[in-house]
Amino acid sequence: MRAVYIREFGGVENLELRELADPPKPKGTEIIVKVRAAGLNRADIMQRLGRYPPPPGYSPNVPGLEFAGHVFEVGQNVNKFKPGERVFGITAGEAQAEFLTSHESVLSKIPENLDFTLAAAVPEVFITAHDAIFTQCGLQSNEWLLIHAVGSGVGLAALQLAKAASAFVAGTSRTDDKLERCKDFGLDLPLLVREPVFADELRRSVSSGANVILDLVGGDYFPENLNSLATQGRIILVGMTAGRKSEIDLGIALTKRAKIFGTVLRARSMEEKAAAVEAFDREVIPLLKNGKVVPNLDRVFPVEEIQDAHRYLESNQSFGKVVIEF
Repeated sequence: MRAVYIREFGGVENLELRELADPPKPKGTEIIVKVRAAGLNRADIMQRLGRYPPPPGYSPNVPGLEFAGHVFEVGQNVNKFKPGERVFGITAGEAQAEFLTSHESVLSKIPENLDFTLAAAVPEVFITAHDAIFTQCGLQSNEWLLIHAVGSGVGLAALQLAKAASAFVAGTSRTDDKLERCKDFGLDLPLLVREPVFADELRRSVSSGANVILDLVGGDYFPENLNSLATQGRIILVGMTAGRKSEIDLGIALTKRAKIFGTVLRARSMEEKAAAVEAFDREVIPLLKNGKVVPNLDRVFPVEEIQDAHRYLESNQSFGKVVIEF
C-alpha cells in the first residue's frame, strides 16, 4: 500500500509517498478500512517535526489522525459493520495510508449526504469539539462560549455545535477575514486579537463574562481567559500553539470558582475514545444528516502533493480543514 512517510524529522522535504506492507488480517473486533481521504491536522506537522510522537504501537513515520473510506475486511467478532460500508473515524496514527486497521467501537457510518472528502474533514475536529464543550464543560443553551482560533477546524466545529445548541458564541482570530467568514456560521461576537488582550472587549459586550472558554492557543492567552471568565465558568485547554507556559493570578481562579480542564484525544484509551465516538454518533451525526452543521472543508490536496498540503497548513491561511485524497 502507499502511505505518507516521514523519512526523517524536520521540514516538509522529508515527506514522501512510500510503499509499505499491507496491514495483517483483522482479528476480533478489528476492521481494515480502505482509506479514500484523510484529514490533515497540526498534530501531523508536530509529528513531522519530531515533537509529537504517537502512542506505542503506531509508527512515528506514518502520520494521520482521521480518515474516511470503506470497510475492506472485518475480524470474526465484528457485528456493527460489513465490507463495503462507508465509514469514518479517529485513530492515534497511520491514517494517511491506503489501508488502516481500526476497531469497530471508534468507527461511524458516513451520512449519505457526505462524500469521502467531506467526511474526512469531520471526525477529529467534531469529536474533539463536542467532547470538550459539552461532555466535559457542560455548555448549556443561552450560555456564552468563547473560542480562541475560531476559524480553525476545531474552532468552526465548536462554533456550529454551540449555535445548534442555542448558545451564544464569541470568537478570537488574528485576521478580520476569518472573523467575517465566521459570521456566516453564526458567530455573535468577533474579537480581533493580534496580541493576547481580549478580556475588556469581551466584557463590554458580555458583562457577566464567558461561561465556557475553548482555548486552542494556550500560552499568554490564559491570564486573559481568567479575566474573561464568568463566575463558576469553565476553561478547557485543547491546544498550545502560543506556548505551554503562562503566569496567572490564582486568586482570580479561586474567586470565580473556576473549573479548568485539560484534554487530548489521541492518547486516550480505546474505551474513552469509544465513549466519545458514541456521543458523537448520538448527538452530532443527526446534525450532519439534516445540515444543521456542515464539514468545514477548506482545501483538498491529492496525496501526491502532501508537501504542499503541509506548507499550506503551516501558512495559517486555511479556514477550516485541509484534506488529502488517495
